[in-house]
Amino acid sequence: MPNNDRTVANLQTTAAVDGGGGGAGRRATVVVEREATMMSPIVVEIMGESCSMAPAEALILTFAISIVLAISSAPSAAGEVFLSVSPKTLTKSNRTVHIHWSGVPSPSPLDWLGIYNPPNSADDHFIGYLFLNSSLSWPSGAGDLHLPLVNLRSNYAFRLFRWKPEEVNYHHHDHDQNPLPGTRHRLAESEEVGFEIPAAAEQIHLSFTDGEDEMRVMFVTGDGKEAFVRYGLSEEKMDRIVGTEVTRYEMKDMCDSPANSTLGWRDPGFIHDGVMTNLEKGKKYYYRVGSDAAGWSGAHSFISRDNEANETIAFLFGDMGTSVPYATFYRSQEESKSTVRWILRDLEAAGDKPAFISHIGDISYARGFSWIWDEFFNLIEPIASRAPYHVCIGNHEYDWPSQPWRPSWSFGVYGTDGGGECGVPYSLKFKMPGNSTLPTGTRAPHTRNLYYSFDAGAVHFLYISTETDFLRGSDQYEFIEADLLSVDRDKTPFIVVQGHRPMYTTSNEARDAPMRERMLENLEPLFVENNVTLALWGHVHRYERFCPLRNNTCRKMSPESAPGAATVHVVIGMGGQDWQASWKPRPDHPDVPIFPQPKESMFRGGQFGYTKLVATREKLTLVYIGNHDGEVHDTLDIWSGNARKTGDGLRAVVAGNFEVSWYVGGAGFLMIGAILGYAFGFVTRRRRERNAWTPVKNEDAS
Repeated sequence: MPNNDRTVANLQTTAAVDGGGGGAGRRATVVVEREATMMSPIVVEIMGESCSMAPAEALILTFAISIVLAISSAPSAAGEVFLSVSPKTLTKSNRTVHIHWSGVPSPSPLDWLGIYNPPNSADDHFIGYLFLNSSLSWPSGAGDLHLPLVNLRSNYAFRLFRWKPEEVNYHHHDHDQNPLPGTRHRLAESEEVGFEIPAAAEQIHLSFTDGEDEMRVMFVTGDGKEAFVRYGLSEEKMDRIVGTEVTRYEMKDMCDSPANSTLGWRDPGFIHDGVMTNLEKGKKYYYRVGSDAAGWSGAHSFISRDNEANETIAFLFGDMGTSVPYATFYRSQEESKSTVRWILRDLEAAGDKPAFISHIGDISYARGFSWIWDEFFNLIEPIASRAPYHVCIGNHEYDWPSQPWRPSWSFGVYGTDGGGECGVPYSLKFKMPGNSTLPTGTRAPHTRNLYYSFDAGAVHFLYISTETDFLRGSDQYEFIEADLLSVDRDKTPFIVVQGHRPMYTTSNEARDAPMRERMLENLEPLFVENNVTLALWGHVHRYERFCPLRNNTCRKMSPESAPGAATVHVVIGMGGQDWQASWKPRPDHPDVPIFPQPKESMFRGGQFGYTKLVATREKLTLVYIGNHDGEVHDTLDIWSGNARKTGDGLRAVVAGNFEVSWYVGGAGFLMIGAILGYAFGFVTRRRRERNAWTPVKNEDAS
């Protein structure tokens, strides 16, 4: 073969040198120029330097260099781990991302996945985490997780970490004293996952205003640009439109940590507030929120108020919180999902009847971790977008060391339960009727939604704050007194008061004893004098129904026109939070775990759930619905003093769980009256021995 007929073959190998662990390194390229004649010298170029050598030597060198470069280019133990996510773009909140990993060497039960938003967060500033052993295939070093994500208006990223047993720090823990995972050894990081429209309108919820022909709708966007509410009587013709007011709060508005730290703070977005006006009574309205520029939400609907209707429907509970699909700095409330699911069932069953929801304190349990509020509003949107969602303030929204009202007797009552939020997210993310406010004593916006009231059908509802001053002479006391005095008992024969910390409970809540004493001294006389029908409380994470009480003693109820009797108290803090104090032990043996049910406690239950109130102008019924089966577990009936005409005469219904009927008839009136008068006296004597509540039951095993 002629020497000048030369063919050139380029043999290239490229790899990372000194770049283990994913770091950038030197790149090497080997080019071998081989002549056609096997005996001729071969020119070898290594990283730009050329040399000539015998074919055999060149062949050995080329092979050796290829092996060395292949070995040096292989990732380190960390670099061998692969982490992928799909899809990269989600259409809306609660869509699921698939997370896959492989190549984890010597898998350990402590290996974990961190969830980050925004994606540039520091390793120890995760919003949540999952241990890899929650995937069945984790021992192989590979696995899959599926995670629904809420739109936090910025992208997510995921990181894999190795956490070694000797690095477990029991001083760095969550509120259950479980050590928080360490971030010293990052194995891999995923690509980012985002939302199709990160600024989209979400977290939609309704509430009443002071106008009976109005309905407020609030929602969050990521950019605060102009947004609207379209509404109408037909889904196809939402021909009315109103604008929204926009507000927001900043990290500097928070009062303490973690709320005002980079650990707990995340951008909360922009809060929009729009009011639909001139609504017809008891009609089904359809609405959307958003704008032509940014897009519109899906269609939602609600039933407008009708206070002339002879029926009131409400769903009431406290201390629900929210469930998140990952572990985080605080335990979340898994049962909240069941509470929302069963209430949605009952709302759908109510059909075209107006109804509302009442959540009496300890709302999201965010406690300074901002993204938990986003999770909460996404959880409740299916029910809060179709029925007004009303709240009152609890200790986990408000408490912080420097709160303005902290009397000497309250030492131990008020603490750090609010996580430094000082009521700000609660005050701005909700807007209740009325205008009650209280300065925080800091640069933060005033605390709002403290006490207010409204009528709904046959019931007057009054919300109060147990976290701010309620003593005689305070603004709140004056409001409560004036409000109760103003109630028209012909229009609304029942009064229901709601607040967070209970006036009565047989739970062993010694910390709140000083507050209960002041409530009995200052508020109970107002309740009794104005014949408050029912008082509902949260804070204790159980259900407990009492007899009609006055000064810790069972009394008989009276018609609403006869003040000075007693009020039925019910604790309904079983919405979702799972921490429960024990019942009070025997006073003569406080060290023995026996929890007798006092005679004033008619029913005690530890099952999660909610209550449903249905009232006409003749009778109010409150039922306790359990989450494990969606069935009624306790019932309370209270009759009003109203008389109403019926088809066969006049029926007088009196509180005390009994009723008397008579006929007004011409010539036989006196005789029938005498007979029924005797019967009335007999029935009254017999039935006054019975209470205005259902028989004693107790689901607790204790």
